[in-house]
Amino acid sequence: MIGRALHAIGGSILGVCELARLAWVTRFRLRGRYWRWRTETAFGRGMPASRGELVRRTLAYARWARSIRRMSR
Repeated sequence: MIGRALHAIGGSILGVCELARLAWVTRFRLRGRYWRWRTETAFGRGMPASRGELVRRTLAYARWARSIRRMSR
């Protein structure tokens, strides 16, 4: 149980690092073409109603992006 929680926290921390890397690569143009496209594909049906849901979905994307980057090595 504790191991799963630590794994999830670690994945989220690494995911946030991946989001920071993506922000750096896109020169912090968070309203630029890439981030607009990313938002449209992630939230095509509209932005989540609550801030908590937005954070959960963003962290899920961050963990996914980190895992894809790790697999590409």
